[in-house]
Amino acid sequence: MLQLPDSPPCMKTSVSVDESYQICQQITAKHSKTFYLGTLLMSPEKRRAIWAIYAWCRRTDELVDGPAAAMTTPETLDLWEKQLELIFAQHPQENVDLALADTVLRYDMDIQPFRDMISGQRMDLYRDRYKTFDDLYLYCYRVAGTVGLMSTMVMGIDSEQNTAPWNRHKQPYIPTNEAVNLGIACQLTNILRDVGEDAQRGRIYIPIEDLARFNYTENDLFKGVVDDRWHSLMKCQIQRARQFYTQAETGISYLHPDARLPVWAALIHYSRILSVIERNNYDVFNQRAYVPQWKKIGTIPFAWLRSQIT
Repeated sequence: MLQLPDSPPCMKTSVSVDESYQICQQITAKHSKTFYLGTLLMSPEKRRAIWAIYAWCRRTDELVDGPAAAMTTPETLDLWEKQLELIFAQHPQENVDLALADTVLRYDMDIQPFRDMISGQRMDLYRDRYKTFDDLYLYCYRVAGTVGLMSTMVMGIDSEQNTAPWNRHKQPYIPTNEAVNLGIACQLTNILRDVGEDAQRGRIYIPIEDLARFNYTENDLFKGVVDDRWHSLMKCQIQRARQFYTQAETGISYLHPDARLPVWAALIHYSRILSVIERNNYDVFNQRAYVPQWKKIGTIPFAWLRSQIT
């Protein structure tokens, strides 16, 4: 158990910074092949930083969704947050955290999005339903919108795109809202893709008010009923997710040029999952919406074209 003395503890890591980044790379490649593919489109320094962020986010998520999730308590998350504070204080306690400590120092990152993500995991400890979309929005922000905020600090901003000659003395525009919207769009996509899996764990992330609006019951969902009511409900959910993708698109041109291609690629890859759900006749109970690797690679030229438009 992590104990915090009055003075900062010594680092307990036994690897170099480069070795820690390699551990983060391995975690990313193992657990998210699509995301990892996108990071390979980044500059070497930025991809390493994103691997460090992903590895921390993955381990945070596994506290409530991983193999040992049954052992996680509110106190577990409190200790995890204390460990996060040590990372930001440059006193990482685990080998894998050394890379994140280096990243937050290099990019002068804010700790708050990381704290907010932990708050999202706390929600998963005591909530398995969301009455309204406003309730769900808060959850999506915490577990995914925060990733957009973390990543934006690494991606960097295009100062030339941000400041016109007559407006040079103003602060450049940072697309934080758009970054959050992309995270939320991806989380809404995850929710729709994983309806069947979540139902098996007794969880319903589609807002209860939306179920009621289409006269579709929780019992229907647990039985995997796919009918006209379900089709209409899913069309509504997909439309909402696509609106967030559209809102996110407007911010990509403000990013540093070397960051636009991977962000466009990630947006296109993830949004295509919604199209697969549609082609599967909205049956997310018996068919997992999956985009084949060759199709993911095939989107890169289109993503490159989009990244050239400012």
